Amino acid sequence: MKHLIYFLPFVFVTVICNAQGAKKAPESPDVKALVDAQHFEFVAESANPMRGRSIYLSPGYTFYVSKDTVESDLPYYGRAYQAPMNPSSAGIKFTSTDFTYTIKDRKKKGWDIFIKTNDASPPTQANLSIFADGSASLRVTSMDRQSISFYGYIRKRSSK
Repeated sequence: MKHLIYFLPFVFVTVICNAQGAKKAPESPDVKALVDAQHFEFVAESANPMRGRSIYLSPGYTFYVSKDTVESDLPYYGRAYQAPMNPSSAGIKFTSTDFTYTIKDRKKKGWDIFIKTNDASPPTQANLSIFADGSASLRVTSMDRQSISFYGYIRKRSSK
């Protein structure tokens, strides 16, 4: 009985470690097809401003990507160096048809996508990191604001 007391914690730790390792999702062929087709939407679930804490978002904040258009409808939390004239455009809201789109494979199953707008005011750069299970992070950098990161997932673009 005395040896059993020493053996139980070892079994408990082993079971917990194996259960956590089993949570890894396999690479989804749907995610790869979406990235290759350049026709998807990023759905933001939380925002991480440079200063402050993480903010969980209500549904509906998206970043659309297609071969000819990039649309952003995201909130902004952070320091703005220049206030917009129109209060309704206070978030990260733009539609761009003139942009550069660069994709690079990640070492650990995923993709890094770099988007730089040329016709949005002000010019905006978006770095989207997509993982094999469909989760993603988006970092938006602008000339007149601090950078902000969003965490969420990608899915097939819904029709408007």
